[in-house]
Amino acid sequence: MAVHVIVVGAGEVGSYIAHRLSREGHDMALVDINPERLREVEGDLEVLTVTGSGTHPSILEMAGVGRSELLVAVTSDDEVNLVASLIAKQRGVESSIVRIEAPELRGKEAARLRTVFGADLVIDPDQETAHEILELCENAGAAEVAVMAQGEAIVIGARLSARAPLVGRSLSEIAAEYEPDWEFLVGSITRGDQTVIPRADHRLAADDLVRVVCERRARNRVSKLLGLSRGLPNRVMLLGGGRTAEILARQLARRGVDVVMVERDPARARQLAERLDDALVLEGEITDADLLEEADVSRFDVVAALTGEDHANILACLYAKAAGAGETIAVVHELALLSLLGEAGVDVVLSPRTATANGVMRFVRGDVAAVATFLEGEAEVLELEVGRDSTADDTQVKDLGLPKDVLIGAIVRDGKAHIARGRSRLRRRDHVVVFAMPGSVDEVSRLFG
Repeated sequence: MAVHVIVVGAGEVGSYIAHRLSREGHDMALVDINPERLREVEGDLEVLTVTGSGTHPSILEMAGVGRSELLVAVTSDDEVNLVASLIAKQRGVESSIVRIEAPELRGKEAARLRTVFGADLVIDPDQETAHEILELCENAGAAEVAVMAQGEAIVIGARLSARAPLVGRSLSEIAAEYEPDWEFLVGSITRGDQTVIPRADHRLAADDLVRVVCERRARNRVSKLLGLSRGLPNRVMLLGGGRTAEILARQLARRGVDVVMVERDPARARQLAERLDDALVLEGEITDADLLEEADVSRFDVVAALTGEDHANILACLYAKAAGAGETIAVVHELALLSLLGEAGVDVVLSPRTATANGVMRFVRGDVAAVATFLEGEAEVLELEVGRDSTADDTQVKDLGLPKDVLIGAIVRDGKAHIARGRSRLRRRDHVVVFAMPGSVDEVSRLFG
């Protein structure tokens, strides 16, 4: 059901959320203090734009707060987001999602404060991005990793190299080899600028971006079939010492990874050195070739560039790759050059927008346990529960009458995942992992809800 949604903050995260929700037919209003940013968004989205601060009641009134059911406040200012949430709740808005970065406002001691301000869901793009990079570090060569059903089902996205064992084979041939018990299923394929939910006769080709759902126990085998390697790297270099890098450095060091960071601001570099006992912090520019050479960048298994400057992240990754580093990961905020970066030598490109939007989309849909959206291709992955009154209860997959652009990839029952087959029979409380194009998401939700 379409609702009126107000998004406060038209930056990378806010504009992406507005894009996803407007595509699903929701009535959108986008608020930002920067009129130039709103003009950029107006060219791409059919949304109401309001120039001004989300902390001003009059601005939110112009955005339609009196008839809104959801407010999403995702500016880079925690205080603005909290005040916007408070105003919205006082005007009767049912739900509020707030971006909060400060640890002091995210901890248990601030729980009552968040309740006062009406924050129903707190999101943190830095934390989400760090988690996404950690998953990529564990799956060298993967472009995307999404963990579903509490880790029992894993969705791995990878661009197939010419040497990948799956290249040149049809999905029916692959399925026949793994009869009678499939451990994985190809859920979507992006070739060029077209994404499809494939059928049995689809043949895989080099450079296809495929997304595969697999059972947890088959993760290593599937990685090999995709031409990937599994396991944490031994050495990781993080270029940029922002909050995302600090969170990631702590997680990697805790797992025994040798971490080196490069940060250009002397005060921030000293702060990181004091906070991170298990990481080496170097002061300097991430594009300084002499510094990278002196740090022996070629010996690192993963080099991740995480600053807010796209050109610096890209250049640093290109230098690291040319020097002989293993895998390069670049955080990129403006995605116009996305299609060119892989050819240039950047292995993985990611953006804070997708990880953050996934949490928002899950909250908005209500009956969805998890959502994964991606930078390339329109396909989404949903985790839904078969509801009490669902027509899917006690029905075989082949008899569900699913749209052509929907595919059930896995069924999780009693905490264990199984790859779905046409003969698989669903039961109430089963969780299903579904690949779907945006236009069919509502229909899928109604089917299982």
